[in-house]
Amino acid sequence: QVQLVESGGGLVQAGGSLRLSCAASGRAFSTYTMGWFRQAPGKEREFVAAISWSRTDTYSADSVKGRFTISRDNAKNMVYLQMNSLKPEDTAVYYCAAAIGPSTAPPTAYRYWGQGTQVTVSS
Repeated sequence: QVQLVESGGGLVQAGGSLRLSCAASGRAFSTYTMGWFRQAPGKEREFVAAISWSRTDTYSADSVKGRFTISRDNAKNMVYLQMNSLKPEDTAVYYCAAAIGPSTAPPTAYRYWGQGTQVTVSS
């Protein structure tokens, strides 16, 4: 089992940057694909980005390509989401999750989820 705790959310102006962190505890963290998802008020949870256990494969949603970068440090059991050029539409609760499978795994493959961290982008 894997426990996930997100941090780094907050309030930022449009065009600004934030770095989200996800601390993982439990066994075999380095064998999981890790992903970030987000959920805005009144909307369904959506995929943001994922990274394979080996860090060689990353996959991101079209809406964040070129602005967000996912990375991981298996030695520290950490996953990060660097968010640049933030837009008001990026406002959401951001969740870290762990899956068995490739970086393109569907949301249903994610077995473990964190509690989320709020990101608010003001215009």
